[in-house]
Amino acid sequence: MSKILTSFILFITTSITFGQQANPAVFFTQRDQINKFHTISDLQSLKKGELINLYQDRVKEIMTILPFLSLTNEAGVRLGDIGIKEDSRHLKVLKNTTESIRDNLETIDTMVEELIPYADTEKIISTILYYEEIIKKIRIGVDGNF
Repeated sequence: MSKILTSFILFITTSITFGQQANPAVFFTQRDQINKFHTISDLQSLKKGELINLYQDRVKEIMTILPFLSLTNEAGVRLGDIGIKEDSRHLKVLKNTTESIRDNLETIDTMVEELIPYADTEKIISTILYYEEIIKKIRIGVDGNF
């Protein structure tokens, strides 16, 4: 019985570990995108800490997707899906780019956590709404027909 339990736990742990690893040939995933847009009244009912979290999420999406916008604006798209050979050179370029974006986001998250709380709540709300408009345009695509 303990061997079966141990095997099951090992299987679950392995599945979770490998299931969370990013596909190296994918530009960005659905997790990198926000799932809700807000109205000004939605935002006015939130506390500053909640607004700052929304602010960070919107910055993350913009910074993650913007470098790839001429290639795709859709989550889960692979290099091969748009005709780019998934060879070691292209995978390395994509990996280096996504790591650089992740590192930059960590720095920006620190800045947001440290400095944005000093901003007026109304300006944070306006910026969130502005970022959401940018995200909507990104999702439509550069030609308006993605």
